[in-house]
Amino acid sequence: MIRFLAKRLTQALVVLLLVSVLVFVLLHLLPGGPARAILGVQATPDAVAHFNHQQGYDRSLPEQYVSYLGRLLTGDLGESYKLNQSVASLLAERLPKTALLAGLALALAAVVAVPLGVLQAVRRGRAADYLLTGVAFLAYATPVFFLGLVLILIFGQQLQLLPAEAPQADTVGGILAQAPALVLPVVTAALGIVAAFSRYLRSAVLDNLAEDYVRTARAKGQSNARIMARHVLRNALIPLATLLGLYLPTLFSGTLVVESMFNYPGMGLLFWNAAQSSDFPVLLGVTLVVGVATVLGSLLADLAYALLDPRIRSVT
Repeated sequence: MIRFLAKRLTQALVVLLLVSVLVFVLLHLLPGGPARAILGVQATPDAVAHFNHQQGYDRSLPEQYVSYLGRLLTGDLGESYKLNQSVASLLAERLPKTALLAGLALALAAVVAVPLGVLQAVRRGRAADYLLTGVAFLAYATPVFFLGLVLILIFGQQLQLLPAEAPQADTVGGILAQAPALVLPVVTAALGIVAAFSRYLRSAVLDNLAEDYVRTARAKGQSNARIMARHVLRNALIPLATLLGLYLPTLFSGTLVVESMFNYPGMGLLFWNAAQSSDFPVLLGVTLVVGVATVLGSLLADLAYALLDPRIRSVT
């Protein structure tokens, strides 16, 4: 297990280094360079030259990258030129809120998708399977913004059961205190994930039901419920554990839309506003954080996979 962990940590560090290189390259691919992109097209050559010297952009690219990497290691992600605030402080304010929204959406998706996937597998080829499969495909194919609009129209405007705007509190505790306003954003973010997870789990359960150990358990007289709970479901959840970690990039893109629709004060809304105002330091800071979260999610998925299936540790 130690060898497996060391190998995965080394791979994660290499990928994180590559992520930092990618963000650094994106910074220098901005139209007209970082100075022109930040100062605007009307900036004078003297202003551009002064900015480049002040920020170190007049040095060689290797020197700039070493300096950039050093700032990253100290938590310096630059300054927002539109908000006059450090990118790190902006992300520190918004990241816990996005993590709350994403965590609740993932938890809801897992709780709903597991029984749905099992039901589809057990009822394979029957009316319930066809109905749930059709609903899953429809939810998976429908854009997040359309799902959100439908939910707002039905539950926020016509029935007026839930607020159409997300909580506007400054802290996670304040957001949780406004729980009814969280329902629509969480459900909107979770619907597509439920559809995907239930389909994966259905396939995994069907694969395990065809294994020899299931036939052996049945020959020993074990009930279907006991076989499903103690054998099939345990093995079928292994791919889902990996999927949870790998789903982080998709989840962020979904929360970006959800936060913009419901005016949720998270990292996605920050990214959206920065894109509209061409606040490139914020855009690159959010991109870096999402990249790091994706790598860490993949690492956690590998570790969860190894814990659930000891054979993985021996192979790798």
